[in-house]
Amino acid sequence: MPTPRSRPNILFLLNDHQAYYGHGKMAGGPPIQRPCFDSLCSGGVEFRKAYTAAPLCGPARRGMLTALLPHNHGEITNDANHPYDREVYVDTLAAAGYRNFYYGKWHAGGGAAHDHHCEGFSYPSYGNPYITPEYADYLKETGLPAPSIALRRHFQPWSPQALEESLRTGVPYVQDKPWCNEHATGILTTPTQTHEAFFLAHLACRKLRELAAEAEGGPPFHLRVDFWAPHQPYFPTQEFAGLYNPRDIPEYPNFRDTLEGKPKSFRAEENVGISRNGILLQPNPLPWNIWQETLALCYAQITLVDAAGGLILRALEELGLAESTLVIWSTDHGDALACHGGHFDKDAYLPEEMLRIPLAVRLPGAKRRGRRSERLVSNMDIPATILHAAGASFASPVDGRSLLPLCEDPKAPWRENLVCESHGHITHTVSRVLVTAKRKYVWNQGDVEELYDLEADPYEMRNLAGDADAAESLRDMRERLGREQTAQQTAQQTCSPQTAEA
Repeated sequence: MPTPRSRPNILFLLNDHQAYYGHGKMAGGPPIQRPCFDSLCSGGVEFRKAYTAAPLCGPARRGMLTALLPHNHGEITNDANHPYDREVYVDTLAAAGYRNFYYGKWHAGGGAAHDHHCEGFSYPSYGNPYITPEYADYLKETGLPAPSIALRRHFQPWSPQALEESLRTGVPYVQDKPWCNEHATGILTTPTQTHEAFFLAHLACRKLRELAAEAEGGPPFHLRVDFWAPHQPYFPTQEFAGLYNPRDIPEYPNFRDTLEGKPKSFRAEENVGISRNGILLQPNPLPWNIWQETLALCYAQITLVDAAGGLILRALEELGLAESTLVIWSTDHGDALACHGGHFDKDAYLPEEMLRIPLAVRLPGAKRRGRRSERLVSNMDIPATILHAAGASFASPVDGRSLLPLCEDPKAPWRENLVCESHGHITHTVSRVLVTAKRKYVWNQGDVEELYDLEADPYEMRNLAGDADAAESLRDMRERLGREQTAQQTAQQTCSPQTAEA
């Protein structure tokens, strides 16, 4: 195997749609248990101010392939299927002599990982692993039963018949549709290993064993695992659900937000029981005890995915590969569950709950103790980091930057402003975000601007954009965003607060 400081192996674990609650932000509530992620942080760097480039799967995932913001890589909404006309890091890795292995969700536009020099398990679009031949083979190999769920509640705004029937009759629910993102909660009543996260971990660990058995001196590998969870549906097993008592979850600080002074997008909501005609009902019609139960299952599924990822990290250690492998673990974007009036899932609004993500990097051969970084980083920095570690780089300028300098030296020069963006989801709009160490500015096309003091108001209850006392700060943030957009060397269009177009 390569030496740690030459051409390391690379392991990239990616969760999907992970709630930020409990990650040091929710005072008084139970922390979300992530022992395996925390263990990785203890030997590497945990980036505590990590943001997604875009709070939606397709745009964020294309960004994690190209190190570009959505308006530059073109996949601005889910399943836009914009052509791959920008460099993709796995292709560049292959050209540099790496073997690429990819297991899990793609959802980054047309095609799948196999179209980009990757071996492994990958299907187009969002997909459903539970109906694939590979999953059927996994059940047969392990002697596991087909997964079954005892539903508890559903918010499903489309095709809810099967969910309603199961809730009414108590018939076990089966995920047999072309997608597996039901807006629902429940308990997976079959063994934990029937969850897709453990299926993917099984595939990844098997490949690691094969790679460890190969003769030394072979090409380095890049192995990426893209879990479908903890994205809803929140279907953990009782093993993990039992870790959280719903009654211990205090009311989230912005649950009763009246949304005064916020853009119209914050009022958009499609889910059953909390909306009418596409508008969030206020005050929220569901009592907090229902949200407690929902959040507890959300937390439990995060812990379940953490355990699945831990199996892969443990295999890396046991096979003697850890010392020669760069490890990165993150998430594509956040989850708006119960925030700002009580939402389920996500839309075009851009609160911290949707933008903040976990991110940890462990260098190969690292001996230092874990460190926390407060520098502003993005998941579009991940592909630039991977190529840097591999001794390669993107041929054209990109928006992301390698995190390796920050991992080596916490005082290394770094950005003071971070840009995120959205082109909408169910609600079609264009928004740009600029974040600094203490402030956040959001420009919303055709709607009010947003300005928050994240230090004094971390839950974004008060939009300062209309306050006379904040006029100078607002002007400064506008100018910073304008400069950042001008500086994007690969921009396909200029989209400033004055001239932006959808």
